[in-house]
Amino acid sequence: MNTTFRQLRLFLALAEQGSVSAAARALHVTQPTASMQLREIQEAAGLPLYTLVGRRVQLTEAGEALAATARRMLDDWIDWEQQLAAWKGLASGRLRVAVVSTAKYFVPRLLGSFCAQYPDIDIRLEVLNRDGVVQRLREQRDDLAIMSMPPADLALDDAVFLSNPLVLIAPGDHPLAQAEALTLDDLAGERFILRERGSGTRMAADAHFRAAGFRPQLRLELGSNEAIKEAVAGGLGLSVLSAHTLHGRAREHGVQVLPVAGFPLVGHWHVVHRQGRALSPVARVFREHLLSQAGRVAAEVAAGG
Repeated sequence: MNTTFRQLRLFLALAEQGSVSAAARALHVTQPTASMQLREIQEAAGLPLYTLVGRRVQLTEAGEALAATARRMLDDWIDWEQQLAAWKGLASGRLRVAVVSTAKYFVPRLLGSFCAQYPDIDIRLEVLNRDGVVQRLREQRDDLAIMSMPPADLALDDAVFLSNPLVLIAPGDHPLAQAEALTLDDLAGERFILRERGSGTRMAADAHFRAAGFRPQLRLELGSNEAIKEAVAGGLGLSVLSAHTLHGRAREHGVQVLPVAGFPLVGHWHVVHRQGRALSPVARVFREHLLSQAGRVAAEVAAGG
């Protein structure tokens, strides 16, 4: 089977993006060019590698195997390029990082300071929900992942680098916002807007409520921190969110942190990668950067900025 690296990249993009047009955009080629190259790959294989289901591409068993092979080959090539750069003493290469959505409130600042030191690093940042990050961890598609609740069923190299306090918030004009001290019993009649099931924030909140014997009256489940803040500000209910989403402030954009006993919940941010896979030189340097700069970020959050 005579297939080029460019074609392998295209097929991998097809597997990841789910359509020919999206794969073409990802690799900056025209759709007719992408379609032609994908046909050539399929003809060379001699059997179907994917089928169209509506407007989406569904890989066959052979296609899944090819995508996994292409990912390993391309990862090995990138690792070699980065090792070559290290041998030459060059601060260049590619860094792939997947983060859960709440981490977007502080990771860009850490990336910014990293890029200031290493301006020639090519960075690919994926911001997803927890399930998406866990799936990418399983497939080893990134150098590093940043999350608050790493999966227990994967063997990971795990470093805790930053606190992740979870706070209980209410509308700024809510009667409870005037209280100096509250318990969960004081919230028994309130409705709640919580993150979607499976998110790290939701897992931590559910575990705390179960341990306390408290059953929140759930009004909405939302997958966006910003949407939750807007819903709370609009008077739809209370919520539990990371203090990072409020930039460390007690009040922000119509919401206020409530002084509820047991809160904030103590959590942490983890930087992880699969055990047994050596980090590239660039990934090692970025991991060290995270660990060294975490104190600065924590101080900024504590100061409300």
